[in-house]
Amino acid sequence: MINDDLEAVLLVGGQGSRLRPLTIATPKPLLPTAGVPFLAHQLARAREAGAGHVVFATSYRAAMFERAFGDGAAYGLCIDYMVEDEPLGTGGAIRNAAGALRGGPDDPVLVLNGDILSGHDIRAQLALHARAEAAVTLHLTEVTDPSRFGCVPTDADGRVTAFLEKTPDPVTNRINAGCYVFRRSTLDAIPAGQVVSVERETFPGLIAAGETVMGYADAAYWLDVGTPEAYVQGCRDLVLGRLPAPAVSGVPAPALIAADAKIDPDATVGGGSTVGPGATVAAGAEVTGSVLFEDAAVGEGARVVDSVLGRGARLAPGVILDGAVIGDDAVIEEGNELRAGARLWPGTHLPPTTLRFTPDP
Repeated sequence: MINDDLEAVLLVGGQGSRLRPLTIATPKPLLPTAGVPFLAHQLARAREAGAGHVVFATSYRAAMFERAFGDGAAYGLCIDYMVEDEPLGTGGAIRNAAGALRGGPDDPVLVLNGDILSGHDIRAQLALHARAEAAVTLHLTEVTDPSRFGCVPTDADGRVTAFLEKTPDPVTNRINAGCYVFRRSTLDAIPAGQVVSVERETFPGLIAAGETVMGYADAAYWLDVGTPEAYVQGCRDLVLGRLPAPAVSGVPAPALIAADAKIDPDATVGGGSTVGPGATVAAGAEVTGSVLFEDAAVGEGARVVDSVLGRGARLAPGVILDGAVIGDDAVIEEGNELRAGARLWPGTHLPPTTLRFTPDP
């Protein structure tokens, strides 16, 4: 059943600790990503797949999600919000969100993780789920180092034979890509009000019980944006058109620049950069492959490469950022050079010529 009656759950309860300092005040799924909150891309994908009703499974700074997305009308959706008072794990979060679902026991429920960018064909995943009459159908992708993810072997028919969560000796490079289609009754069978991991408990339990668990595998674009480096890459790829971005107009382009941003004619902005509302880039400055949040300012002759400059942050003339993450309202004075994973917390004031470089943490 693939139509506007499709329901979806968005898992957005995590604290995004790997993305600090960007997530100290803002949940990871709300970070500006190619000019819109990250979840706007997920909502656009769900809508394209035929979803009409989306439930947000929230926990960390839960109220911010409803303020950002409201009832969903602006996205052609109906959005409800289910809050976990205490984190319940992936399975517990999905089960908690089920309290707002409306469909019957045999209906499909699309589940999306709030930190994944993917270009895979969700409709094809839904179609496989329906043909196989599966309990759950997982999106699978292939990676170079599968030991960091859930390793998912399948048989010749695509049926999942095991679910090996983050094993040091993976038997395949095919991994859990974080998008699921559940039969509603399967979702409802997850214990309510308990901490449950779908990766460690639900999926292995279904396989052991002989239930049909299918794997939809493809080679489309896929990125876990859980680190600053991956976040910057995701923003850049969306702007440059390496991944379709139905939530954003004006891309692909060398850069995505807000209408009220101020870019000096003698500045250079490109490489898939995003320049947010009210941000400024002074004469002689260079911004490449980077993300400038609202009201950020880059001084004359400064150089910003593969970096993030938080809301209201300020770079003095000549400052160099290369692979750095600068928190909101931080100020970096002249002569500083931050490279290789440097991070400054919000409100930091870095005096002149304090750092020439920072090694990887």
